[in-house]
Amino acid sequence: MLTNYVYKLRPNQTQDSKMSNWVDMLRSHYNWCLNDRITQYNQQFIQGNYCYLRTQSEVSPLTCSVSKNGATGNPWKDSKTACSGKTKNPRRSAGDIQITSLPDLKTARPWYSGIDSTVLQQNIKRLDTAYKNFFEGRGFPKFKNRSNFTSFTFVMGIKVKGNKIYLPKLGWMRFYNSRSIPDGFTIKACAVRKRQNGWYVSIRIENKSVPDYMAKSLKDVVKVIGCDLGITKLVHLSDGYQIENPNFSTSKKAKRTLKIRQKRVNRKVKGSSNRQKAAKKVGRFHQKISEMRQAYQWKVAHKIGSRKIDAIALEDLNISAMRGSLSGKSR
Repeated sequence: MLTNYVYKLRPNQTQDSKMSNWVDMLRSHYNWCLNDRITQYNQQFIQGNYCYLRTQSEVSPLTCSVSKNGATGNPWKDSKTACSGKTKNPRRSAGDIQITSLPDLKTARPWYSGIDSTVLQQNIKRLDTAYKNFFEGRGFPKFKNRSNFTSFTFVMGIKVKGNKIYLPKLGWMRFYNSRSIPDGFTIKACAVRKRQNGWYVSIRIENKSVPDYMAKSLKDVVKVIGCDLGITKLVHLSDGYQIENPNFSTSKKAKRTLKIRQKRVNRKVKGSSNRQKAAKKVGRFHQKISEMRQAYQWKVAHKIGSRKIDAIALEDLNISAMRGSLSGKSR
């Protein structure tokens, strides 16, 4: 069984400042790696390299260093097979090359040495995941800004003791231990995320002896209830019961509150501290709506699961297309 537990951190002032600096540097590193891959693709498949007669070396129309040191520079690595002892040259991916060049990054920019090495590696793997999603038919990876890049991941050296957690190069940090980690579970990784009201950590724990779920055979399934996700109502059940949709973000009170707080942001001078304070209040309001929505979803799931049934049937629907057809828009 693999699951995540989320806790709110209680860092001191030094740890808070260090984590904020980490996020800024990791965002810059992510954007640099993405730009490196885009530039290399343009040079290799669109513009092409040429030979500079004065130095008799291969250069690029954009730069003379990216071709050899970029995302596809030096794509081969030497390795010997254990049986024959012969040397073969397997091709490396762009992510492997960029991970291998991390020591050069720390030499050129020493301030990156303060970040844990596994965090930098996971930052590149995050870009690999974005490219994988693109090749599966999703959008092309985008450059990150302060609003959509607020987290980093550890995969080694994590320790939890009581209400304290140890993060490499950050030290021991207190957190609100809302629920203890069950016995038998081991920590696999953790993600630290900055939200409007502070820092949160999501700890991934695993216990291979506990199954993810216990599947029943079809012979034991007697009573089944169907759930259909609606538009005006949240869920329609097959027995006629309907669950209301509270519309946390589209209610009259929520719209009025958001409109007032957004106006306060627009009236402040751009770049001022008062504008930042007003923007934080807008962000906290959105976070409150998100937490209310998530809590209500768990209540609805508990209400459906607490019924005396053997199975729940769900329908796979394109909700965004349904909302578009309801408003008269075709998607």
